[in-house]
Amino acid sequence: MAESSAESKVTTDHEEIQGWVEERGGRPARVKGTEGKQGIGLLRIDYPGFSGEDTLEVISWEEFFTAFEDNNLAFLYQEEKKDGSESRFSKLIDRDSVEEKSKAAGK
Repeated sequence: MAESSAESKVTTDHEEIQGWVEERGGRPARVKGTEGKQGIGLLRIDYPGFSGEDTLEVISWEEFFTAFEDNNLAFLYQEEKKDGSESRFSKLIDRDSVEEKSKAAGK
């Protein structure tokens, strides 16, 4: 069984999200060319030196969180890997799917 530190967490707290991302060197971004179709575009977290640098455009935290709320998103993330090292795993997910899973699990 995985230790609790390796489990994923979900939050909608802007300060918690920004702090987690910045601690890992990440910045808010959108996928280039998607703006206009869905407002600001598809949101991502950009980590310098990773494969997304040609496809991502850095945006402000204000722009990111406006789109985050407009699209009813939640932030799924992992503090540490199973071996205890810092994790960069994160994913933007639909907020409603998180609430439905919590209800189904009786939480």
